[in-house]
Amino acid sequence: MEYNHDKVDDATLALLFLNMWDEKLASRAWKTFDWDTMDRLYEKGLICNPKGKAKSVVMTEEGRARAKELFHKMFDK
Repeated sequence: MEYNHDKVDDATLALLFLNMWDEKLASRAWKTFDWDTMDRLYEKGLICNPKGKAKSVVMTEEGRARAKELFHKMFDK
């Protein structure tokens, strides 16, 4: 099936915001999404490298801001 990868990436980023939490030096989110999508978000500079044993991923500052923006755009009433 062909689909718009950018729209999927935006939706995934918005949903990462839903389960994001802040730690001392970074924001993190559970990385329970499609690996190809997570790799694209990494290539776009929105998250740190998702590969590894950790069940969460570190959000970049740009990624955190974009995730918040997209979440409110897509899901606010």
